[in-house]
Parts: sequence; structure tokens; C-alpha cells
Amino acid sequence: MNEQRGHEALIDAEEVATELGVTVRFVRRLVHERRIPFHRIGRHVRFDRADVEAFIAEGRVEPYPSRGPGATSRMR
Repeated sequence: MNEQRGHEALIDAEEVATELGVTVRFVRRLVHERRIPFHRIGRHVRFDRADVEAFIAEGRVEPYPSRGPGATSRMR
């Protein structure tokens, strides 16, 4: 039997890099620093697509509320 139940969502570092728009080296750094969830299958590292999507969502930064037309931001 060659069933792949539950494994169709696993992707490799190259696919993650493409999805994030970064290099494979950066993805490997995220793994090394344990900043992204991953699965180790033997010596291979795989990622659940849902975990990658959650990682992207967690990195979302909301903008500051607008201060109205003509307002300028000041750096201090």
C-alpha cells in the first residue's frame, strides 16, 4: 500500500523558500534557530504547509493608525 495520508501537505525547504520569497539558507537558519515548526524524517527536514502559513500570519505587523491627511511621521 502506498498511501500518503496526511503527508501531502509536507513540503521541503526549497518550496518554503519560494513561498516566503527568501533563500533556502534563510529557511535552514529558521530551522536551526527553531523559529519555524518542522518535521524531521530521517535526515530530511519537511514542513507542514499549514505551519508555514501560520508562521507567515504570526509575522504580520499591523500599521499604526492614520493621523489624518497631511500628517507626517516624525522619527525621534
